[in-house]
Amino acid sequence: MRISRGWAAFLTGVGVWTWVIWPRFGLAIWKDGRSWSTGQVGEGAPTSFLWVHALLIAASLAIGTAVGVLGVRAWLATRHRSAERLPEPRDD
Repeated sequence: MRISRGWAAFLTGVGVWTWVIWPRFGLAIWKDGRSWSTGQVGEGAPTSFLWVHALLIAASLAIGTAVGVLGVRAWLATRHRSAERLPEPRDD
């Protein structure tokens, strides 16, 4: 399968976007009182609210990483394909 440079850039961008957005969301969930049994941040046992969101964040980061890696690999493959099409230097 061949992926165009445009799609490779898009996939790489999605991977980067994932790593920009989800860690910030994780911090917001951590600081939410609903994440802790006492309602105070970092005190008491973590609630299912925290665990569910932690699972969602971990899965999204894993998927985003895979998509980003595919994008980078596709971008590098397009560079190799374009290098193969260049004419050989002539020894005149």
